Amino acid sequence: MICRRVRDVKPFLVMDVLEKAQAMERRGESVIHLEVGEPDFDAPKAVLDAAMDALKRGETHYTHSLGLPQLREAVCAYYGRTYGVTDLEPDQVLITSGSSPAFLIALSTVMDCGEEVILSDPHYACYPSFVHFLDGVPKTVAVEEEDGFQLRPEAVRCAVGPKTRAVLINSPSNPTGTVMDRDRLQALADLGLWILSDEIYHGLVYEGRAHSILEFTRKAIVFNGFSKLFAMTGFRLGYLIVPKDLVRPMQALMQNFFISANSVSQWAGLAALTVAEVQDDVARMVRTYDARRRFMIQRLREMGFGIAVEPTGAFYVFANAKKFSGNSLELAFEILERARVGVTPGVDFGPRGEGYLRFSYANSMENIAEGMDRLEHFLAERGR
Repeated sequence: MICRRVRDVKPFLVMDVLEKAQAMERRGESVIHLEVGEPDFDAPKAVLDAAMDALKRGETHYTHSLGLPQLREAVCAYYGRTYGVTDLEPDQVLITSGSSPAFLIALSTVMDCGEEVILSDPHYACYPSFVHFLDGVPKTVAVEEEDGFQLRPEAVRCAVGPKTRAVLINSPSNPTGTVMDRDRLQALADLGLWILSDEIYHGLVYEGRAHSILEFTRKAIVFNGFSKLFAMTGFRLGYLIVPKDLVRPMQALMQNFFISANSVSQWAGLAALTVAEVQDDVARMVRTYDARRRFMIQRLREMGFGIAVEPTGAFYVFANAKKFSGNSLELAFEILERARVGVTPGVDFGPRGEGYLRFSYANSMENIAEGMDRLEHFLAERGR
């Protein structure tokens, strides 16, 4: 018998697309992957060297449940020099095995059964699953394409009810690539709600800069990690930044359910934040992403996809495909089967994502160009 909590978790549709694409590849077919939100770069050499050195030193044992003190200090220093947030203390940082466990820890701590968490619609596909799994209620607020898919503080205010516990924001955003401006972040902070801020795509910004919620309020929990900016997805390393009064209860969850994050990965993460050469590697990756972003936006617009506001962060383009179909799931699989290009159906990201497709430019320019050519040919054939 499967419990209700598990039955209610919906499939992650992008994984369905990916797994079908992989089955096609096993049959010898060539598939261009524009569905996966994973950097195509290897982790920086200094990061890999740090991991190897940690193994050679025998750093293969449990660490402090909050994480290596040196790594927590480095996170505080990073937020100080990047955002001017200089009053953080290392004991406010919890190192986790990726950001997904961080969400389970944080929501378990601040949300009781039946309480609401406000989300944008569209949103990262897994957010409602975290809330549902812990017997909370995801409450969505519509965001508009013409507004760059940014949350409107007045709409959030209208959605607040007696059971509202927090608002969850993601900037730069998955799936839309939106970077929220400082005025909106300040207005959201002024609502007085708990702000849960997913900052995993910080650093991957191509115009202006991303602001941490900690620049505007301390009634906040920050989620961040090493997977996206440092191309360290397989290291499974993330972190939380929390107010001091939440540290001990979250630490108890860490001790009971996770003990500590991977020790070798933590030493690699320390190198990511402290070795100068890594910052040079990251800067090269960001320049490359930006060139791909501009190319993909131009090609998609030429094909007739709608992009009202250009995305300026993360590595996604959330394109309006309603001209071609109102069923994004069917369209995504049709593109995969006929054009051999993997894309993500917009409905994966909420009801208001229906009619859109998410394209990832975390792939080589050569592959992106081939994928755009295949897509253009498919649409031309389909329209005949």
